[in-house]
Amino acid sequence: MSTSTSLSVQEQQFLEAFQQAFETDHFDRLILSQYKGELELLEKMTFRVISLNEQKVLSCVYRYKTQDVTKNYPLNEALTQVTELLTCCKQANLFTDQEGLQLKKNKKKAMLTRSKAKPVSTKAKAEQGHDRIKQRYVDQDSVFLQHLGITDQQGQIIPSMARKWKQINKFVEIFSGALAQIQPQEQGLRIVDFGSGKGYLTCALYDYMQKHGQTPYVTGVELNPKMVEFCQNVAQQSGFNQLDFFQGDVRTYEPERLDVMIALHACDVATDFAIHSGIRLNAQIIMCAPCCHKELRPQLQSPKVLSPMLQFGIHAGQQAEMLTDTIRALLLKAYGYETKVFEFVALEHTSKNKMILATKRKDYEQPDQAVLAQIQALKEMYGIQKHSLELLLNDQWDQQGIGSKC
Repeated sequence: MSTSTSLSVQEQQFLEAFQQAFETDHFDRLILSQYKGELELLEKMTFRVISLNEQKVLSCVYRYKTQDVTKNYPLNEALTQVTELLTCCKQANLFTDQEGLQLKKNKKKAMLTRSKAKPVSTKAKAEQGHDRIKQRYVDQDSVFLQHLGITDQQGQIIPSMARKWKQINKFVEIFSGALAQIQPQEQGLRIVDFGSGKGYLTCALYDYMQKHGQTPYVTGVELNPKMVEFCQNVAQQSGFNQLDFFQGDVRTYEPERLDVMIALHACDVATDFAIHSGIRLNAQIIMCAPCCHKELRPQLQSPKVLSPMLQFGIHAGQQAEMLTDTIRALLLKAYGYETKVFEFVALEHTSKNKMILATKRKDYEQPDQAVLAQIQALKEMYGIQKHSLELLLNDQWDQQGIGSKC
């Protein structure tokens, strides 16, 4: 590939450095800023190499004043795209693992400066690599993070929101792993987040999928009308045209189609209603972080051998939580899901950090009777008469009030 002869010597040198870093796998990122071209409200562009459908592409985040737009280019088009955009920008910064280059232009001249990359220890390199893997899930310069108060106007994480930033990245990391296990949906993926709150994770999921070439249709369901209004404004300001928010709960919102069901910290049996909705609508992914396990605790009858341990209230409570979520996980397994139960980064308003993650198996035909027998044995051992998810799946639920997100 050759660069345009209309470019200045400094621009050509900059592009040659970019091409060399790109072709030798030393390229880290490229930032073009102070844009003066025809695209209105465009402020800067950030280029990185990502893997998309097992193919490497050059991904560019176009940052406008009101939204971010991501475009992915085949690697053989990289130099052409960068050359065209470079002519419209007054500043360009190239970062490789060997050096940094800065190109600054004004009406009279262009200036190119180089700086050596700072040497780092083996440990620091490993830490940087780990951080880089995490950062690819949520781009720190995504505009929705500003609207949600995670970052400031310069795209820096606000110190008081550092914990939330970590939670968002961890959640999207888990989601991306589950997403890789299911078949792509030709009509786009339909996601419902029950108890969406302020929309941190809802927006992050939408942003992640959009930037990875997916077509998401996302709905956040939230009881608080002020939260719904706030989140809808954030979605609009971020250019998330297929993200909306509904005022209600798991009983009042009834989607016709559901590919991914999310319910983080839906209180007590609201988690059971959410899981039931996912199973009933054949969701491909079910993610929930259970909260406020109240249903089984009053029913719990300690087996004689466990009585010395369960005489202590805190142990009885922990046992009730473990039993509640074990039955939930086993029911998901019985109804055709590969199910995992593991620790998740604790959310801001609670110390509960358990997640149940389930992905639909392709070979499911009917409930697994052996697993259902395991559930029955557990219920008999602890004297459990009622578990809401089991009743819902058996169409035996008696209408009564359920909890909401705590």
